[in-house]
Amino acid sequence: MTEPDEDFAALFEASAQARRLEKGETVEGTIVAIGEDVAFVDVGGKGEATMDLDELRNADGGIEVAVGDRIDAVVVSTAGGVTLSRRLGRRGATDRQIEDAFHARLPVEGRIERAVKGGYEVRIGRERAFCPFSQVGSPGADSSTLEGQVLEFRIIEYGEGGRNLVVSRRALVEEEQQARAAEVREALVPGAVLTGRVASVRDFGAFVDLGGGVQGLLHVSEMSWARVADPADLLTPGDEITVKVLRVDEDRKRVSLGLKQLTPDPWQKVGETYEVGQSRVGRVTRVTDFGAFVELEPGIEALAHASTFAPTGTAGGWSASVTPGTMGVFEILTIDLEKKRIGVAMVMRGEAPAAGAAAAPTAAGIVPGARLKGTVERHERFGVFVFLAPGRTGLIPLRETGVGEAEVRKAFPVGAEVEVVVLEADPASRRIRLSAKAVRDAAEADEVREYQERAGGPTPGGLGSLADKLRGALGSRKA
Repeated sequence: MTEPDEDFAALFEASAQARRLEKGETVEGTIVAIGEDVAFVDVGGKGEATMDLDELRNADGGIEVAVGDRIDAVVVSTAGGVTLSRRLGRRGATDRQIEDAFHARLPVEGRIERAVKGGYEVRIGRERAFCPFSQVGSPGADSSTLEGQVLEFRIIEYGEGGRNLVVSRRALVEEEQQARAAEVREALVPGAVLTGRVASVRDFGAFVDLGGGVQGLLHVSEMSWARVADPADLLTPGDEITVKVLRVDEDRKRVSLGLKQLTPDPWQKVGETYEVGQSRVGRVTRVTDFGAFVELEPGIEALAHASTFAPTGTAGGWSASVTPGTMGVFEILTIDLEKKRIGVAMVMRGEAPAAGAAAAPTAAGIVPGARLKGTVERHERFGVFVFLAPGRTGLIPLRETGVGEAEVRKAFPVGAEVEVVVLEADPASRRIRLSAKAVRDAAEADEVREYQERAGGPTPGGLGSLADKLRGALGSRKA
């Protein structure tokens, strides 16, 4: 095709497009000129369409567009040229314009005059229209707050030459909401940060309105790095908050949101500020069958396992000594940065011990050869577990009990105090091996020595001090 033929085809297509424009059609055009009363818009046809200049003014009366700007509008008339409109003003609305707005489904401005039976009377131009309560867009709204307001409506019924008009505000609100919802859904991707308004607060979290009727769930576990007992303590309906999109389930139409993700994770510094063996002040937040959870700082929670508390002789008796809210000093036993877990043991509760009070054995004091007192914690088929200090439990093997297997439970009742000697202590695994037999053997040796000394006879070589008995126990273990 030659160049003149191409120009002719383009002109023919443009002319055909101009003829195809119909009332009610939405078009996009470019403003090519601005006159005193109208703006001229190029919609791709043979000539330009016109638009009332008042429709292009802002709230202050200034023109909000310039030559070259592109706008969307609706064709309201094709008689004698194409007339465009973005809305129909209530004051300048003629009967013909009202009819054109009905056919074009164009928004019109109307003033709510008063409440009548079943709805509201709305003034549009010189005509009166009726808006049912169900179509006003504000369910349960007080009529006194709506009277006198100028709002946009859509004409849904037109009869008797404009004398019978029924309008709807809800239709426009729903369209705006749908358009807004489409925009919000496009922005709903994991990692996106959005602003929303709290719609409701429940025990398990809060629903956040992100716009356009799209809501997401902010679960209580995602509100703060610290434990949140009641979401209502942090949020109330109507609060405007910024949240992060965590997950989007398109199939189930569910959006999961997070609030704490917008602040640094306190666990990022645990490796630098926490060490095994440290003592930290903490607060018991909750107690379970297996232990007590302790908040060391906001967002950092540790577990004091039930086994780290002194035995009481009754199942679960340890929990009577700690209740939610209890403050105390806790020794750090283990740190697992990958799983975000810290194991602790309570070393004291409330204030420091009084001066002169006996201190519980510490890790430094539990060494091979040390003679300590502990409390029988439980029995197993291979020996007796003895609680020495918070987080420090040792094992007396059956052969180190000094009694027959059938007599172990009677000789070492749960909850009884027992004196033991440390045979082995491994700080890495916190494995402690004890002996009650060494203590008894030493006591017997001391009695024999005292008797021999009183009688003036020699001390038998087979009987010696506690150190001798301990060396013998350690030697037999290595053999």
